[in-house]
Amino acid sequence: MPVGNDFYPVLIGQNGPLNGERWVIRGPMVIGRGEDCDIVIPDRKISRHHARVQPGGGGIILEDLNSKNGTHYNGHPLKGSVALSDGDLIQIALAQKFTYLSSDATIPLEFDAPIEAGLEKRRLRMDKRSRRVWANSKEIIPPLSVAQFTMLELLYMRDGLVVPREELVKVIWGEEGAYGVSDQALDALVRRLRDRLAEVDKSHEYVVTVRGHGIRLDNPPLEA
Repeated sequence: MPVGNDFYPVLIGQNGPLNGERWVIRGPMVIGRGEDCDIVIPDRKISRHHARVQPGGGGIILEDLNSKNGTHYNGHPLKGSVALSDGDLIQIALAQKFTYLSSDATIPLEFDAPIEAGLEKRRLRMDKRSRRVWANSKEIIPPLSVAQFTMLELLYMRDGLVVPREELVKVIWGEEGAYGVSDQALDALVRRLRDRLAEVDKSHEYVVTVRGHGIRLDNPPLEA
């Protein structure tokens, strides 16, 4: 779909296996794990046909294709479809992120989209591209494990909302691997994540268990 003088909207990979790649949206494009997709993401958490972007209504429409692990739009679960705006963040099963730009003419030479918009002044911060985490301005070294980072990332993007235990298990271990994961295994991972955060900040409990509901992240503003 041309914009202006033959300029087209684009998707730019942010973090994940497609980090740094970009796709010009000239027509409908299917995103998924299947080899027949226009954008192929080689990750087990991704459905074969996961989501679609396509021109419509004078803009670009993002649609979730009834995926198992969901599509997120600016940090919120997507139900159905939504019209995209310049700078929007798209997350595919939390395994791959894209930033949407309304024209390829607006891509800066060194593109680094603000993937933490609204969260950059919080006590806990994450850089998802480098997989670095800071708590109370102190970096966690060595880095979190893949499972720990995946859990924290999901909680971080929900920004204080409770995430059900079942969803955490599916995102961390994948749809197929989730069947053999016990409550004890998830509880152990939560404890390890709390311990790693406490290594740099013992004065605040970030990961909060809401009994009967799930887990949430308590991420207050960074004190001056």
